[in-house]
Amino acid sequence: MNYTIIAAIGKNNELGRDNNLIWSLKKDLKFFKEKTTGHTIIMGRKTFESLPKMLPNRHHIVITRSTIDNNDVEVFNDINSLNEHFKDSNEEIFIIGGASIYKLFLPYANKMYLTHIDEECLDADAYFPEFDNSLWDSEEILSDEENNIKFKYVLYKRK
Repeated sequence: MNYTIIAAIGKNNELGRDNNLIWSLKKDLKFFKEKTTGHTIIMGRKTFESLPKMLPNRHHIVITRSTIDNNDVEVFNDINSLNEHFKDSNEEIFIIGGASIYKLFLPYANKMYLTHIDEECLDADAYFPEFDNSLWDSEEILSDEENNIKFKYVLYKRK
C-alpha cells in the first residue's frame, strides 16, 4: 500500500466548515490537481458528496457504510477490505478527506502533502488529526500567497 494524504489546513489544523473547504485558493487547487491526476483518490461519503462533479482522470473510491448510487465510484465499507485490495499495489493512492478519513488512514500513510495556510477559522467544524512530527521528515516545497493569504506546501515522509 502506498497511501499519500493531501490536505490544506489552517493554523489550528482547520479543514472545513459545513462540508466545504474554508479557503478556496486557486494555486492550492491547482497543486491538488497536479498531484492527484492519474491516480486513485480515496474519500469519505461526505467529501464525495461535496465535490461539484467527478474529478477528471482519477479513480474515485469512497469508504462508507452507506450506498453510493454512482457506477463510476468504487465503494469499500471498511479500511481492512480496502487495505487488502491494495496490499500488492505500488500505485500512489491519495487520501483526500474528510477529517475522519484522514484520521483513519494516518497510521497507514507513507507521505503527506499538507498546505499550511497562515490563517485561522474560528467556526471550523472539521479538523485535520494531530500527528507526531517526530515520525516524519518534512520539507517545505514552496511558499506562496494568494488574496493576501500566505501558505506553504510541505511534504512529509514517514521516517
